[in-house]
Amino acid sequence: MSPKPEVDSERSSDPPTGALQLLRQELVESPPLWWALLYFFSLLCGYYVLRPVRDAMAASADMTTVFPDAWIAWALGRGFELKDFVLQLLFTGTFVSMVLLQPIYGALVSRYPRRVFLPGLYLLFIVCLIGFWWIFNHDVSGRGALFFVWTAVFNLFAVSVFWSFMADVFDNAHAKRVYGYIGAGGTIGALLGPVITQVLVDRVGIGSLLLVSAGFLVVCLLCIVRLRPWALLREQRSGCPASGEAMGGSMWAGFRLVAKDPMLRGLALLMFFGVGVGTLLYNEQAAIVKQFYPSPSEAAKFYARIDFAINACTILVQVFLTRWLLRRYGVGPVLLIPAFAITFGYCLLAMSPLPLLIAAVQIATRSGEFSLSKPGRETLYTRVDREARYKAKAFIDTAVYRSGDLTYVWLHKWLATFGSRTVFLAGIAIAIGMTLSAWQVIRAQRKLPE
Repeated sequence: MSPKPEVDSERSSDPPTGALQLLRQELVESPPLWWALLYFFSLLCGYYVLRPVRDAMAASADMTTVFPDAWIAWALGRGFELKDFVLQLLFTGTFVSMVLLQPIYGALVSRYPRRVFLPGLYLLFIVCLIGFWWIFNHDVSGRGALFFVWTAVFNLFAVSVFWSFMADVFDNAHAKRVYGYIGAGGTIGALLGPVITQVLVDRVGIGSLLLVSAGFLVVCLLCIVRLRPWALLREQRSGCPASGEAMGGSMWAGFRLVAKDPMLRGLALLMFFGVGVGTLLYNEQAAIVKQFYPSPSEAAKFYARIDFAINACTILVQVFLTRWLLRRYGVGPVLLIPAFAITFGYCLLAMSPLPLLIAAVQIATRSGEFSLSKPGRETLYTRVDREARYKAKAFIDTAVYRSGDLTYVWLHKWLATFGSRTVFLAGIAIAIGMTLSAWQVIRAQRKLPE
């Protein structure tokens, strides 16, 4: 099927209709938007079926669920218990995995065409989920740590590749119109995923939930195939090669691009500090869950409720605010508003570190990231070349993201010895760093072509 020519991306103004009418108009005028919405819906729904399970594994009081028996015995033989370092070890394992996988990913992007490596990546994830289904059903010790690390890798690579592919399909002006809607489609999936987990976890067990997630990834594969003609069409119009071939270059190109480009450096710093504010909150919340929800199924339900609240807030902002801000004011407000909100939230927590307030700030922080910051950052990648979209972006979304995780999870371990108030005072400083990084990105992106 050949894609129809896109409508003019530079329409002078929108008709005076509401958000839902504008969405219907975009769906009529932009056929790839249908497949993009289904793609992101299926991807996040499948992920959010897994996320509560992952978080429950990390908060489990049963160390044989989290770590292999040999690891537990090794630690006891040296006079300490792994239960005192659960999150630190899980985040360290995730970082090491990312460092090892990043050059492999770079090599795949350099040597294989998009039509090969995108479906291949999702097929690999599906096979892994089937393997985890077997592991969970046979109660293999250490399944929690393995699943936690794999889920983090899956989330970062699958979502990063999704937005890189969207930057192939939509140009900058088109992206400003539709990215908010695409994000909302993903948020609907993220709303449904925790509901599926809450409803099915007691009926079918944790293992069978992984097969449900695998089914959603099959739908993602279909969407990749259907969107490919529009990606090739945009390459033709922009003067790029039109066959979807490999882009060549070194597998270390992502690091070099970030090092020399001011905007990419700003995005890397924004990611690093953004991870910091989220990681400190996540660790404080995990301590609460471990105390009040010792059962894995109960912990999974609690995390599912938090995820549902986050995604409910996210979709309201995405549908009614994100698109308007991006088209009227550009990326400035969508990057700065969440940074200011996070700084304010940490100030409140430093004054009164109550468990309920921690949950509320967590909801505000993550919903602001998903509804405003993420779409704003992704529109910037429509204005750079393919190598930056796939290599530099992947480096930022994986290596930088997980190095932030590693840094802040151990920092939290030290800060927590002084109490929660100290953790949140440090969070204020990190949030200020996030705000300054957002400003650096806003200034640098003004030099990019539209």
